[in-house]
Amino acid sequence: MQTPKIIFFDIDDTLYRKYTDTLRPSVFEAMKALKARGILTAIATGRPYAAMPAKVRAVVEEAGMDLLLTINGQFIRYRGEVLQKRPLETVKVDEMCAYFDREGIPYAFVADHTIAVSEPVPTVEDAMAHILPDHPVDKEFYRRNEVFQMLGFYAADREAEVAAEAAKHGYKTVRWHELAVDMLDAQGSKARGIRTAVAELGIDMQDVMAFGDGLNDIEMMKAVGFGVAMGNGHPDLKAVADYICPTVEEDGVYNGLKALGVI
Repeated sequence: MQTPKIIFFDIDDTLYRKYTDTLRPSVFEAMKALKARGILTAIATGRPYAAMPAKVRAVVEEAGMDLLLTINGQFIRYRGEVLQKRPLETVKVDEMCAYFDREGIPYAFVADHTIAVSEPVPTVEDAMAHILPDHPVDKEFYRRNEVFQMLGFYAADREAEVAAEAAKHGYKTVRWHELAVDMLDAQGSKARGIRTAVAELGIDMQDVMAFGDGLNDIEMMKAVGFGVAMGNGHPDLKAVADYICPTVEEDGVYNGLKALGVI
């Protein structure tokens, strides 16, 4: 394969294990090695900037990572400057809130600087514990702040019903927890964010590599020139990847890059 010009990395279960707060030293070594080769490094995560784990943030800063694509591509920073942001329309958020309230489904608003939840019930707190445990409770948050994504807290047995309602309002849902889904603009994705970012940088999509593990990485994996799924990744993601590297615990990112001859 040809050497990529930029590589995007998912955070959870790719660079970092949220349930154990673990980031292996090889991640930092990989980022340094890529920088030494002149390859741009980027984050591509469903998390907002506020919920970036301290250990990941340290790697971003110390290794000088170039680009942060957060909230599933809805907010993009390049070397500290905002490259693009796509807030949700307040009227559509209002409609989804009304639906969730009618159905008794807790929800949350994802901003760049925090995540505000509708109510502090166990369903919400369980899902949020490893994302942003210190979060405000504010059902009116979206009226005063830019919101880039919503979260819905419900089990898989309501998947089809909620997805159908979300589609009526121009949203799609992507599950990331047994009790929680991301809800974002139907056209939004890490893939769209990557296309926007690399176009600004004058890089062709064929010169882009990406590492991921989850369902919200599928579009990204299909869009880039070369997609790498983690050994611990979802089977649906592995099915569309160009290469499957070892697991997080097996230093998957570092060893994958070595095996592919990128570092």
